[in-house]
Amino acid sequence: MTMNATASPKRVALLGLMLESNRLAPTTTREDFLDRLYLAGPELVAELDKSASAVMSEMLGFAQDMTANTDWQPVPILVGRVEAGGPIDHAFYRDTLDAMRQRLEAALPLDGVYIANHGAMITTEIDDPDGEMFAMVRRVVGASVPVIVTLDLHANISDRMVEEADAIVGYRTNPHVDMIPRGAEAAGLMRAIWHGATLHTAFARLPLVAPTVTLLTDSGPFGDLTRAAAAHIRGDVANVSLFPGFAYGDTDKNGMSILATSLGASGPAVRSVDILARQAWNDRQRYRPKLTSLADAAEQCWQVANIPERRAIILADVADNPGGGGLGNTTAILRHLLNRGVRGALLGLFHDPALVRDAMACGEGRSFTASLNRDSDDKEAGRLDIEATVERVLDGECVGRRGIYAGRVMDLGPTALLDVAGIKVVANTIRTQCADPVFFEMLGLDLARARVVVVKSRGHFRSGFDEFFGPEQVVEVDGPGLCSPVLTRFAFHNIRRPFYPVDEDAGWSPKVMVFPARRR
Repeated sequence: MTMNATASPKRVALLGLMLESNRLAPTTTREDFLDRLYLAGPELVAELDKSASAVMSEMLGFAQDMTANTDWQPVPILVGRVEAGGPIDHAFYRDTLDAMRQRLEAALPLDGVYIANHGAMITTEIDDPDGEMFAMVRRVVGASVPVIVTLDLHANISDRMVEEADAIVGYRTNPHVDMIPRGAEAAGLMRAIWHGATLHTAFARLPLVAPTVTLLTDSGPFGDLTRAAAAHIRGDVANVSLFPGFAYGDTDKNGMSILATSLGASGPAVRSVDILARQAWNDRQRYRPKLTSLADAAEQCWQVANIPERRAIILADVADNPGGGGLGNTTAILRHLLNRGVRGALLGLFHDPALVRDAMACGEGRSFTASLNRDSDDKEAGRLDIEATVERVLDGECVGRRGIYAGRVMDLGPTALLDVAGIKVVANTIRTQCADPVFFEMLGLDLARARVVVVKSRGHFRSGFDEFFGPEQVVEVDGPGLCSPVLTRFAFHNIRRPFYPVDEDAGWSPKVMVFPARRR
């Protein structure tokens, strides 16, 4: 990391543990983090310096902005990042938190702390590990040291998270393509505190748990709310962050949260939160998913594949999205395409380590009886035994080309391209959301010529595949999976009732909390 050479650089600790937890998914383990990213100390600084890095993009943005505008010294603590999954193993979480605490204590004194978390993590024992982490950091560094946090807009925000941080900055785009500027924004807020600014945070939480497919920021109710929020960032209001949250965490902190941070008096932040919260609640009926049935989706695919005048389409298997904790292995769409006689479609990423091992053992150019989900106990996944030809096998290492993975080092694990009755299936071993065209292209597939593509992704594929498919070519399919947007299919035990849209009679009385600035 290149530094500006001055006498007294600002020492800023860097840490984060990024996991979006789906309570219904299998436990996220130490091994899951080691497969993706888990770095401490000098290894972290070395990763920040790479042209293609595995570190969270917002941390890269923070570091780049600080280097360009501040005489600073990064103090690497520990970062971990993993695909969305089940609750993190509590013992591993405690080990990580202890390691962070020890490294922070050894690094004192510090001038600031930057935390890059997702914000919707739960453990196998507690529901607010993010808040606990922020509190640990605050206990170590004290009240006078700025603690600035960036979070995914799907974070579930607790009072404790807001109370312990000086400012929380959320992503503003969905698909998430603005992480680098959000990291830079966090750096700017930290500098503002160093220069004497007084930050106040206003916060409101609504009993609105919006289905994931209703939360795009270029259209729909959340797009309207996002644009309204941007208009409030002026004058003394330095930041407005919208957090519609992540329903499948099933916590008592679920519910759309709106935060505003003002410089100086708290009044401007309070007014902004109040106005935006009322707009969100008044628009609540617009947060209803509109999905296409499996049968109708298969029929559309057949017509596109057989009628040249029809435009190509991309099917989003939104309920089996690994980016929301889905297992990435349901066969429902594949079965419907096969039964309808659709040929020439591309499908990925199908997470099935046993299937990939079988394909590798078989060898390229040879055929075998493929057993999809042979080792899975998930009833919704559906075992499928069918003849397949191995077209290619790879180690799965690549660099993202577009969208949320652009420029990021990715590892899909050993990966195989199979021809399954005329449908090209990309199967892999490290569960990953299919949000980047490189996952097909690395296997020699030409997306520009594809008529039908199926991706196991909720929405992030839109920013990756938009050079091939416009919004009008996207079909969101109502299939099975752990993150179906139809929330009435789940038994929520911890979200405060009533909440909309599961409870039609849910009500809300405007209430804005204020968290005063810390004394420096």
